[in-house]
Amino acid sequence: MTLSLHQASVTVYSRLLNQLSATLDKTAAHAEGNKIDPSALLEARLFPDMWPFSRQVQAATNHAFRGVARLAGLPIPEITDAAASFDDLKQRVAETLAFVESADPAAVDAGADREITFPLGSRQATLSGTDYFLHFSLPNFYFHLTTAYNILRTNGVPLVKDDFVGRTE
Repeated sequence: MTLSLHQASVTVYSRLLNQLSATLDKTAAHAEGNKIDPSALLEARLFPDMWPFSRQVQAATNHAFRGVARLAGLPIPEITDAAASFDDLKQRVAETLAFVESADPAAVDAGADREITFPLGSRQATLSGTDYFLHFSLPNFYFHLTTAYNILRTNGVPLVKDDFVGRTE
């Protein structure tokens, strides 16, 4: 069986972004039910020099939509930057999902061998599409998504592993 770049990227991003959307609902309900100021969770961090939860969600979505855009040879879309509420973050996830799921599978797959140049800190990096996806986009997506999950767990949101990965039937 051959695994296409579209299957490896879009289907993974889509599944986990849908889980993130459900996690945002669960977090908002937890905050409301326990009379927790939502900003306390939105601004929560694992360590003072790390980004807060809201920025982790933004970064995870960045890697999903930018990754797919670059692989498919599309312009980077304008996705809302609002992050002051759970609804803002849900909107960002929804916009990211809509873009990622609209990508033409053949265009994404064609990006495997294309050279992709992207900002990496203060410099530009160039990798093949496959290396960009496997060694930059996907690991960063998982890093920020996992960090967001861990921030919520550390702050008492009752999440379980299935909230992150979804149920496998």
